[in-house]
Amino acid sequence: MSEMSNRLQNDEFFRLREEVLTQWPTGADVDFDEAVAFHKALPENKLFSLQMQKAEEEGRTLIQPRAGVPLVRDHIELLTYLQNEGGADLLPTTIDSYTRQNRYKEAEIGIEESVRENKSMLNGFPAVNHGVGACRQIIQSLDRPVQVRHGTPESRLLAEITLAGGFTSFEGGGISYNIPYSKNVSLEKTITDWMYVDRLVGLYEEKGVSINREPFGPLTGTLVPPFVSHCVAIIEALLAAEQGVKNITVGYGQCGNLIQDVAAIQTLKSLTEEYLHKFGFYDVNVTTVLHQWMGGFPQDEAQAFAVISWGSAVAALSKVTKVIVKTPHEAMGVPTRQANAQGLLCTKQMINMLHDQTLNTFSLKDEKVIIASETRAVLARVLELGEGDIASGAIRAFEAGVLDIPFAPSRYNAGKLLPARDNDGAIRVFHPGNVPFTPELREFHNEKIQERAAFENRKPSFQMVTDDVYAISKGRLVGRPK
Repeated sequence: MSEMSNRLQNDEFFRLREEVLTQWPTGADVDFDEAVAFHKALPENKLFSLQMQKAEEEGRTLIQPRAGVPLVRDHIELLTYLQNEGGADLLPTTIDSYTRQNRYKEAEIGIEESVRENKSMLNGFPAVNHGVGACRQIIQSLDRPVQVRHGTPESRLLAEITLAGGFTSFEGGGISYNIPYSKNVSLEKTITDWMYVDRLVGLYEEKGVSINREPFGPLTGTLVPPFVSHCVAIIEALLAAEQGVKNITVGYGQCGNLIQDVAAIQTLKSLTEEYLHKFGFYDVNVTTVLHQWMGGFPQDEAQAFAVISWGSAVAALSKVTKVIVKTPHEAMGVPTRQANAQGLLCTKQMINMLHDQTLNTFSLKDEKVIIASETRAVLARVLELGEGDIASGAIRAFEAGVLDIPFAPSRYNAGKLLPARDNDGAIRVFHPGNVPFTPELREFHNEKIQERAAFENRKPSFQMVTDDVYAISKGRLVGRPK
């Protein structure tokens, strides 16, 4: 297949840009050419794409926390602590919920209240309200690359301000930041809005500034079969490449079974490159990210460290490029900076211990074949529905239930696909809904669920799904009956 033809044209982009930059007063401070010059003056140690590429080439796994507080000074202090005391290789700026919903007036009130109360009154950093200058203070105060992490369906202004502010990586996508997060936002709107974000990154690329883009891998974060998140990651990678993005990090949320998780990470990179090449994109640098367990966490800190360590083992053995680290306070809400650093140190220790070990078994190879077969089966139908157009195919695939994200709140998601663990704890498909599996794949999943049911002396039922959702928070991987 040849390169797709849906690139947002420059005249249309700049027409939209006039409107985007007026959404909040700080948009007036964005100057693209001056921002390019700022990026070109950044030292190599602050460039996300470059550090990811070097880690990939050297076979190292980088560690990155989640973190964000409302006030600039406090945010710099927090990230400096995670850099110096936690040993973070890459740093985040997690955006607050009001900004994610484009409610900048409420975010402004949250900033004022945080100043008045002398404590964080927002659950993240309101980058749009703070503006370009404040973002640059953050970048200039730190020694590591910093990424924008958010969850915003409409993030065009956020992208403009943070990229002009010197952030060198931007997370999210039109599917992964819509279907798992929003109920009533259409895919047509979010895919179109994210075309703008990706085109903006493409324009920086054309000026010699390489911004890293990262589709959000875990989706709803609980029991998502690897082929589902793979399909979304590949589609968003294609949509980004179409707009000129050259550095893409595709992600996966840990599911809990070591063999399946390692197989998923290893197939994610190769499948993404396979489809990029199929569409004529040969110059895109693909790296990977593992998100440590995104479901319920044990309240006990010692048990929580075991969950973190298990995710770290997956990261090391899969040779993933970076891992997003959890904290022992996950079950209790926003972690302290000390707890965040503890999670980082725990993860780094495990990665260092397993660095020279590999996992190369027959069951791993089998699992890689299964995941690749499932992903190709679904993407073939997506491309068929879109008649080669990946954006149209994605929209129609969600309408038809061909793409279906378990437990997503969106009314544009069918919600018929149900996952459950097999007897070894790997995520299988309990009910496929309208997902276009071959008869052989359907039979494989059915056999795996029946095998577990026989072991547990119960019939396959929705109760298995429910039991699995809560299992890890109760200290188990598979939700066995009492």
